[in-house]
Amino acid sequence: MPKTVLIAGATGLVGYACLKHFAAQPGCTVIALSRRQPDRLYGARWFPIDLANADACAALAPQLADVTHLVYAALHERPGLVAGWREDEQIRLNETMLRNLFEPLERAAAKLAHVALLQGTKAYGVHVRPLAVPARENRSEMHEQPNFYWNQERFVRARQLGKAWHWSILRPVLIVGDSVGSAMNVIPALGVYAAMMRRAGRTALDYPGGVGRVAQAVDADLLARAIAWSGEAAKAANEIFNVTNGDVFVWPNVWPAIADALGFAAGAHVPLALDKEIRPREAEWAEIRRQHGLVSGTLKEFVGLSFEYADYTMGYGRSQPGPPALVSTIKLMQAGFTEVMDTEAMFAKAIAEMQAKKLLPPR
Repeated sequence: MPKTVLIAGATGLVGYACLKHFAAQPGCTVIALSRRQPDRLYGARWFPIDLANADACAALAPQLADVTHLVYAALHERPGLVAGWREDEQIRLNETMLRNLFEPLERAAAKLAHVALLQGTKAYGVHVRPLAVPARENRSEMHEQPNFYWNQERFVRARQLGKAWHWSILRPVLIVGDSVGSAMNVIPALGVYAAMMRRAGRTALDYPGGVGRVAQAVDADLLARAIAWSGEAAKAANEIFNVTNGDVFVWPNVWPAIADALGFAAGAHVPLALDKEIRPREAEWAEIRRQHGLVSGTLKEFVGLSFEYADYTMGYGRSQPGPPALVSTIKLMQAGFTEVMDTEAMFAKAIAEMQAKKLLPPR
């Protein structure tokens, strides 16, 4: 059946992957919402909007009357990324943004069939304690750790009671893909770090993080396909699913593949705080952009808060192996979504995509 997919947060890591995926599907109309325009629209209609502005959301709603599927991938992150995850203001604003959009959308969109909402491993308290391995969807920390996930989930659950539409919640792990200015995308951060090292004459790329722990990741395009599946599968209605590539990794062990994709040999383990040491170097990045004709903008525009996120996820400052952070995807696979991807190939794919778009220097 023809469908109209509304993507909120279309310039983010997940939203942009969904924009590409749904725009390529026959009979699918895509409407994209974001504060800034995506670098490509792939045939989608785009509306600039700040979801924190309730009046703007209400005024837009009549143009969303044909929407059948909502992918809510919008996210507000505060400077001081990791600390902000526990702040009341961050929690309040993310709930408000969803409410501002959804309440007028539901009134306007009579054919609404599905709402996809994003959470993550903070649902299991990974940012405050070791995970119980493997983390399962029925073992979240809803009553222990404040998080905007719970506010948004309670809102959607309450709105859905007695309605014809359904929701699905996806809980990805570390997401890797093609996006600009995202708060949590390691590829721009690592690509800029590598470009700085090449400018300094290095031929081997040192690993800047901490001692590794066993973890998981998911390709943004694979996640987009899982989101699309959740909007059609009967077994996904009003259910929560962890989503991963299907394998595990340790940062120091995948570093040779990352270094190779960036045109380097793998170097030694030399801890470096990217947020402190690389983020302030705008003048050097400007010279690298001129040299290679890059279109990626300033470090603030291109990397966003992701230097801090890269330090966090790679465990900068960790001198002992961290506890494993593993989630179970049994529920997802038994429900019918079985796609997997090699995590080393995922890193190489994302880097190559950004190089091809002249966001990063060539290999």
